[in-house]
Amino acid sequence: MSDFNTAFAHLKPTPKMPALFVGHGNPMNAIEDNSYSRAWRNIGDNLPTPSAILCVSAHWMTRGTTLVNVKQHPETIHDFGGFPAELYAQQYPAPGAPDFAKATIDLVRSSHLEPDEEWGLDHGAWSVLLKMFPKADLPVYQLSLDLTKSPAAHFELARELKALREKGVLVIGSGNMVHNLRALNPGAKPYDWAEAFDAAMAQALEARNFKAIVEAPALGRITQLAHPTLEHFLPLIYAVGVADEKDKLATFNASFDMASISMRSFMLS
Repeated sequence: MSDFNTAFAHLKPTPKMPALFVGHGNPMNAIEDNSYSRAWRNIGDNLPTPSAILCVSAHWMTRGTTLVNVKQHPETIHDFGGFPAELYAQQYPAPGAPDFAKATIDLVRSSHLEPDEEWGLDHGAWSVLLKMFPKADLPVYQLSLDLTKSPAAHFELARELKALREKGVLVIGSGNMVHNLRALNPGAKPYDWAEAFDAAMAQALEARNFKAIVEAPALGRITQLAHPTLEHFLPLIYAVGVADEKDKLATFNASFDMASISMRSFMLS
């Protein structure tokens, strides 16, 4: 019996798609014209057109199971509070990708993935895609982050998703390289610990030392400050997990917002 199920085998082969990690930061980036949103638009303008987009967002967290959204028409989720009405009015009516989602479930062997029809597109996904692919005409689906899994287990799962890149799927990890909301300080310089963690991850990326990224929680206090909780770090593991050693690295938005949010993003292609 083939490792690839019938559904996966029937997905059309394509040239290998890039993989992205996007620091999404403040939800207001979805409606503001700034250096971050302009970079997202530029990336979208220059990418090959994907058959579907798989987004692993920091904002879909589960415990004890990994879910894959199989809805035909995922709704736009406004999962934040205290922002202007204009932001809540935003919609991203992209179609779902149930065929790709079901094939993804059957592709993975290291974990048990389950279909989900409740979730839509959270702001970790749509705030970026709204700028990157503003027509909202490409199929999009999400995979949840099981917070009971270790970083190593997330990496193992991500390695199995690598084959999707050969089927036209653009894999996007959406989180932040450094994310500490408790330490936000608008207009201030980045904290030393924030710069140190960001630099360590950048160095590991340049060296293709993905093991160092997966093992970053072992850095101790610096990680605890950079990520008091790991949900914004874990999408980074998926971006490198689907990478090849031969992929070229292109970094963008390599700066800090409000002192404790690293917007560093990259493409591997």
